[in-house]
Amino acid sequence: MNNQSIDELHDTPSSPPKKSVEKGLSSLIHMAEFVGLAVIALATIYAGAMEVMGMIELREVTLGDLLLLFLYLEVLAMIAIYLDSGKLPIRLPLYIAIVALARYLILDLKELNEWQMLAIGGTITLITIAILILRYGHLKFPYDSSARRRGR
Repeated sequence: MNNQSIDELHDTPSSPPKKSVEKGLSSLIHMAEFVGLAVIALATIYAGAMEVMGMIELREVTLGDLLLLFLYLEVLAMIAIYLDSGKLPIRLPLYIAIVALARYLILDLKELNEWQMLAIGGTITLITIAILILRYGHLKFPYDSSARRRGR
């Protein structure tokens, strides 16, 4: 057998319609993805604006309000990174989860019992350890450049 690639072997007269369908489906998925991200971004901006308006009306800013605004900014940053690079670093949602849990712990401190507080603190610790492991793995075992070019 000669050194033809698998793609070359499959190039038959019936292949172009298949590739056309694949490209069309891929374009449709990317468009749906973009629309979904736009909806999430607009909803996040709206929610942030409503939160700021509420703070202005009350003439009061609490730590919970600031953490919520920070969560909104992190969601927007995650969308921006994804739109710029086409990739979503797994650490960003983990950071958002840590801030969300911290906010929950701070706001509901009086209603939580000791075990619930320990569970939330333990969850934050586990997520932090996961982030450290991911960072270590990324630094110690970086992705190979050919995989990056293929989008994997």
